[in-house]
Formats: sequence, structure tokens, C-alpha cells
Amino acid sequence: MSTEKENILKFLENTSLEVTPGGAKKIENFRDLLREGSTVFVTFLPGSDIRDTVETVKRLFAEGMKPVPHFAARSIPNKQFFEDNLKIFQDEAAVDEALLIGGGVDNPVGDFSSSMEILQLDLFQKYGIRKLGVAGHPEGSPDIPPADVTSALLAKNAYAKEHGIEMYITTQFCFEAEPIIAWDKKIQAEGNELPIHIGIPGLATIKTLMAHAKACGIGPSMRVITRQAANIAKLMTTNAPDKLVRDLANYAANDPECGINQVHLYPLGGLAKSSKWLYAVMDGNFELNKEGFDLTVEL
Repeated sequence: MSTEKENILKFLENTSLEVTPGGAKKIENFRDLLREGSTVFVTFLPGSDIRDTVETVKRLFAEGMKPVPHFAARSIPNKQFFEDNLKIFQDEAAVDEALLIGGGVDNPVGDFSSSMEILQLDLFQKYGIRKLGVAGHPEGSPDIPPADVTSALLAKNAYAKEHGIEMYITTQFCFEAEPIIAWDKKIQAEGNELPIHIGIPGLATIKTLMAHAKACGIGPSMRVITRQAANIAKLMTTNAPDKLVRDLANYAANDPECGINQVHLYPLGGLAKSSKWLYAVMDGNFELNKEGFDLTVEL
């Protein structure tokens, strides 16, 4: 086995995945798609009912997975609502990890306008959350000015140190490594010490990737997909993140200052195909090619 292949296997070791409550309803049993104990994030999308997130979290737990619920600050009406749901997650699904984001809505539905306001309630620790993800934006946030993003990230670093909670950054997905590496170095220079769980896109058509990228405000690395989409015949071609994974794996292995220590896979509606791809790579069923790699098994 080449050193480069070993780098890829190590890089993907603890990859987490994501599911929406709507997508979960289409899955008969998560055991059919995911390996037991898989860490699965459950979204709380703007305008949705958190009860759907709660039910999905409970179901994942019952089917042998480790669920990680999202909390979107601007979609939380009040402290009591937040506390009630934390208690449900602890009592009924043994949740000890969560993701806290600001939430992509222009006007807060209740008392909170930022994730720091939720953090400062100090309720995660009270209800058994020992590990907490916060949002990262390698290509900039579509909602928050860069200076505010920096100050918020430093405030979260300070909170993690002061309160002894294991905190990490989970990012939106990108399509190429260069903007991610530049961002990692930038936020470290600004004082970030939180480890990064880098987002990568799962298997999806070029058309689907473009739609998700535009909705999420993904910028510089979008040109990778745009170039492919210029050929209309390729719009329905399925794209795999193999080159991105290979480049980031080599960065993680060869740069001692790399802040990335885990991967978070966004299936983009295709959990079955994306998880098959992930497990094939994790099992070493691939060969390196000129840029990325080719699977040696059929999906």
C-alpha cells in the first residue's frame, strides 16, 4: 500500500454523515445503509418543525447509530423550548454531541440571533453534551461580514477553554482543497485552536451540486463544478469528491500545522450511494489515478 493511499484511509477514519428529517422518512432502516455506530448529524432546517429532528434522532439511536442533532439559534423561540428539547435528546436518545449554528433565516423567530447567545445559556453541559460542533465557512459566510465571523470564532474558542467543553468546527462543503487550506491557515493565524471537521460533498449529479452550492453561498471552489457544467452533457454526470479527498488527505498527513482532523460527508439527498462510496474508500477498494482515485468495486 502506498503512503498516499494510507493517508486517504487515515483521513476518512471517523467520517460523519448527515441526514435531513425529510430524507430519513425515505429510508426504511438506517442499518441497511450505514455501519453500526456511525455518527449521523440531523438537520434542523429553517422553517421546519424541531419535532421532526427529534423523531429522526430517536430513530437513529434505536437503529444503532450515534445521532448528532442540529440546533439553529435563530430558529429557537426561547430558552424553555431549547431546554425542553435538550432534555428529550438526553433522556430518549442518549445524545452527548450536538451541532450549534446560527441558522440561515433573516429574522429570528424568537429570542436568539446568534449561536453565542445559545452557548452563554450554559445548558449544553447541564444536559450531557460533552462535544459540540460550531459552524465554519471556508469560502465566507453569505450572511455574516468577515470581521464578525472572526470575532465569533474567537469567542467560541474562549468559551470552549473557559467551560471545558470539547468543541470543533464543522464546515460547509467545498469542491477543491486550495480555499480550504488557505482558510485553515488564515483562521489559525487569527487565533483559532479548534479542530476542523471538513465538509465534503457526497456523490451527486453536477446539476444537484450546483443547486446546493448556490443555496449555501459556496464561492471560489464553485468554478470546479462550473467548468464541468459548461458541457451540458455532463450535467447529469455523477461527481465524486475523490480529488478533494486525496488533496486534503495529503495536506493533513504532510503539514504538521494542518487543523483538519476529521471529515463530514454531505450526501446531498443521496445517502445510499454516498455511503456506499464512502465505505468502499474506507475499505481500501480504490486505486490512485493521475489526480484522484478510481474505485475497484461497483457501487
